[in-house]
Amino acid sequence: MDKIKFGTDGWRAIIAKEFTVANVERVAYSTAEWALSKKKNPSIVVGHDCRFGGQLFAEAVAKVLASRGVKVYLAEGFVSTPMISLGTVNLKADLGIIITASHNPPEYNGYKLKGPYGGPLVPLMVEEIEKMIPDVSPVDSSSLSLEDLIKEKKIEYIDLETMYCEHVQKHFHLDLIRDSKLSFAYDAMYGAGQNVMRRLFPDITFLHCDYNPSFMGQAPEPIDKNLTEFKELIKLSENIDCGLVTDGDADRIGLYDGKGYFVDSHHIILLLIKYLYEIKGMRGKVVVAFSVTPKVEKLCKHYGLEIEVVKVGFKYICEIMIHEDVLLGGEESGGIAIKGHIPERDGIWIGLILWEYMAKSGKSIDDLIQEVYDIVGAFSFERADLHISEELKQQVISNCKSGKYNSLGNYKVVRVEDIDGWKYFFENGDWLMIRASGTEPVLRSYAESSTKERALAILKAFENTLHS
Repeated sequence: MDKIKFGTDGWRAIIAKEFTVANVERVAYSTAEWALSKKKNPSIVVGHDCRFGGQLFAEAVAKVLASRGVKVYLAEGFVSTPMISLGTVNLKADLGIIITASHNPPEYNGYKLKGPYGGPLVPLMVEEIEKMIPDVSPVDSSSLSLEDLIKEKKIEYIDLETMYCEHVQKHFHLDLIRDSKLSFAYDAMYGAGQNVMRRLFPDITFLHCDYNPSFMGQAPEPIDKNLTEFKELIKLSENIDCGLVTDGDADRIGLYDGKGYFVDSHHIILLLIKYLYEIKGMRGKVVVAFSVTPKVEKLCKHYGLEIEVVKVGFKYICEIMIHEDVLLGGEESGGIAIKGHIPERDGIWIGLILWEYMAKSGKSIDDLIQEVYDIVGAFSFERADLHISEELKQQVISNCKSGKYNSLGNYKVVRVEDIDGWKYFFENGDWLMIRASGTEPVLRSYAESSTKERALAILKAFENTLHS
């Protein structure tokens, strides 16, 4: 019997090892029992992304839920995480479930829970469901007929893709973007955003918009090192003004300027705050994860906006968004949500806001970034995921806890913050952050400085310290 543990963002495991139909049935059973303990006739939206076995696992979940007396809305075809979240709100369902491992490597799949407000289920409730997982599911989904459950109206198919497209059309000046004479490109990384973007913008340049559950062996995480082909496409075309990328379940964003240079989430968050505040006239609190650049605090101070820094994991941002007036919530890893949509990361939604910003202003991404730099100063951010032994990883964490790192190479530490992991600030305002991943067996290191070379040098100094 495998111990099933929900991490930073859902339960994830390797397909056919821990992620099996039997284990998925166990989690589905506990989800059903939890939902029934809260409400007499609960309803749950269920779907899957493009990963291997998605339909099989989603149907197993639907059958277990329906057998327990839960009304199930089952998504037609593959869908993105934001589509499940939006569907949960629009259908007034009590929960949403998506079978996805987001940006993890192809051999993984996972199980994410969404609340009725359309964002990650709050941690306390996830813990309650986790505690109720039985050693063996009392329901065997293979003994149940999907067709019979549909006939009995216990399971109902729902077109979440059309629902999402209609929602986008209501909230964006799509004709302004389409008629702007700007040229755009989109890379789905073989993920769940591909059909929606083809429907909304059929005439732009597309890459990796095919159904391929192996993702060609590449983890569908929209970071620069994973996007060589897309980068080259933009550079060679010489006429693409901006490139948008989304991850496997299309909740995270990656972005490229017209020269084929990667625009990280820190810059995207700053651009969004500026656009929402100055052009859209919107106000509200800004909530960012601990790994996000302190430049956001500087921009918020400039505009007189309140800011709160929280632990890494979008669930912590969502919890504030559902209770307070939040303008933007964002993470370093490309998960960003804004006011006026669901309290959920949505790579397509955020990308379209930036395209709308370009279309309205008539300016390039680089010009708009320069306007941000004029307020907060120029900076560069780099991240390294270190695949080290568990023993060394634990030693580093122990060193951080005991305050061993007073300097890293030639960098003298002047102060430390430890909201989630450890952020070491140096004399000139540069910083390094160390944090163990909550979803993968890696130690993450992050650095910021005035230039890319300086940020990389900080990461190198830390890596040298590890092995000294």
